[in-house]
Amino acid sequence: MEKLTHQEEEVMLVIWNKGRGIVKDFLEKLPEPHPPYTTVASIVKNLERKGYLSSEKIGNTYLYTPRISQHEYKGKFLSGIVKSYFSDSYKEMVSFFAHENKLSEEDLRQIIEMIEREKK
Repeated sequence: MEKLTHQEEEVMLVIWNKGRGIVKDFLEKLPEPHPPYTTVASIVKNLERKGYLSSEKIGNTYLYTPRISQHEYKGKFLSGIVKSYFSDSYKEMVSFFAHENKLSEEDLRQIIEMIEREKK
C-alpha cells in the first residue's frame, strides 16, 4: 500500500472519524478554509485507487468506506519510519524523542507501566 500524502492523510482522518460517507460529508468536516469540492473528490478517488477506500454507487453519488483502519495504517507506516530512520529499533526511536525533550520522564514511566500491564 502506498504512503499517503499530507492532504490524503487529512481526508482519511475525516473518513476514519466518520466511518463512511460521501465526498460532501468529508468536505464539511475538513478545517476551514474548505478546499474546493473537486479537490476533495480527486483526493478521495486517489485514496480508492491506492486501496484505502471502497465505494458503492448509490444513485448519482458514491458512498465511501475505509478498507484499512487507522490503527492498521499507523502500525504499517510507523514501522517503515522506524526501519528507515531508527535502524529498525523502537528503542532508538524512543531514545531520540527522549533526547529531543518530546518525551518526559513521566511519559516514559507511563510507557513502562503500559508494557508491564501488557505482559500480565
